[in-house]
Amino acid sequence: MQNKVIPGAYINFVSTKSASSTGERGVVALPLELNWGPENTMFRVEASEFNKTALSVFGYDPTAGELLLVREALKRAKTLLCYRVNSGGTKAAKTIGGLPVTAKYGGTRGNDIKVAIVTNVDVSANVDVITYLGTLEVDSQTVAAAGGAANLKPNDYVTFSAAETLTAAAATALEGGTNGTANGEAYSAFLTAAEVETYNVIAYPGKESTIKDLFVAYVKRLRDDDGKKIVGVLYQKAADHCGMINVKNGVVLSDGTTLTGDQAVAWVAGASAAAQINESLTNTVYEDAVDVDIKYTKAQYEAAIRAGEFVFYADSGKARVLTDINSLTTMTDGVSEDWTSNRVVRVMDTWANDVARIWGESYIGIMTNNDTGRQLFKADLVSLGNQYQSLEAISNFASEDIEVSQGTGKRDVVVSCALQPNDSMEKLYMTVQVN
Repeated sequence: MQNKVIPGAYINFVSTKSASSTGERGVVALPLELNWGPENTMFRVEASEFNKTALSVFGYDPTAGELLLVREALKRAKTLLCYRVNSGGTKAAKTIGGLPVTAKYGGTRGNDIKVAIVTNVDVSANVDVITYLGTLEVDSQTVAAAGGAANLKPNDYVTFSAAETLTAAAATALEGGTNGTANGEAYSAFLTAAEVETYNVIAYPGKESTIKDLFVAYVKRLRDDDGKKIVGVLYQKAADHCGMINVKNGVVLSDGTTLTGDQAVAWVAGASAAAQINESLTNTVYEDAVDVDIKYTKAQYEAAIRAGEFVFYADSGKARVLTDINSLTTMTDGVSEDWTSNRVVRVMDTWANDVARIWGESYIGIMTNNDTGRQLFKADLVSLGNQYQSLEAISNFASEDIEVSQGTGKRDVVVSCALQPNDSMEKLYMTVQVN
């Protein structure tokens, strides 16, 4: 602003955002069976806000057993895209002191809501309408006993209907709350909702084979047909695809809770989403886990790796990832064994998503398809490649590895690109000569 009064030099520094910056990771999409929460919609839960929002969003303290899979996903993920697959249940309700009260959401947690109507200590013509979740007071409003119900505002847990007169009533529980059914139709609705969202990993923490087939088909279609490079995580599903992770076993937490392999899918999905392009989950410690639920022999672990299974092993009071691999087991032309590494796949997938983002934000319908425009696009891709190399995600990159040319049509651009993804050290072979 050119509005200073005193003579002097007024200098502001403004950061310019590079179009070729790498995209952020850490978003996981999960369908969950819940007793409370938004229905028939995808809603976001930020890891940084979970402790503050768990009660109002999920109806439980963040440490509650009912939120186990939410916590496991958010141990690593930055953001959880959550969808309640057992939506459509009945909302708990009750008329209390002449006031009809209805739970905000359907679900069994609504039966733990209580409402009391108490004569106000300062003005006897008024009443305090108090909402409890269990024994915790979560809302209190003061209105006139006669005709004041119209002034009651819905809170995070209940809505109020019209009532002529409110009379004093002890804390009374709502009744009749039920959960909906998590069936194939509900999971299909989740996948439909997920298709318009942006995330890194999608997962199904369950055992139903038909649902797992649904997820495999969905991930393959988005990756291969739509160019949306997401990764799927399933339990004991040999999908034989670099975009699908096949979890074999689970872990035991420090409090004695056993997470079976289908439940451990939540952590694997969150950890895979949060893993950066220069990071492998091989040998990574599963937070707060002290053992695995099923132990295997050395031969069984070797067989698991050959079968493309993501497996945990016990190590001195901890549970660790044996090796960060996906379910790919069949090598074809153009697909090498390197593609079984999730770190390598993350590099390829993130590159594809970054290029698509740069193209969409700065070039589609904006830049003229001439030599100048194409060279600008190449410059952005070279800048992106240099960033990947500085992060040690790729090696031996040079600007000559990218070629941008005119396509067949006037609106077409063709790019030829060569990348060498890096991977992490895993196997040491040493020869020691002893004299």
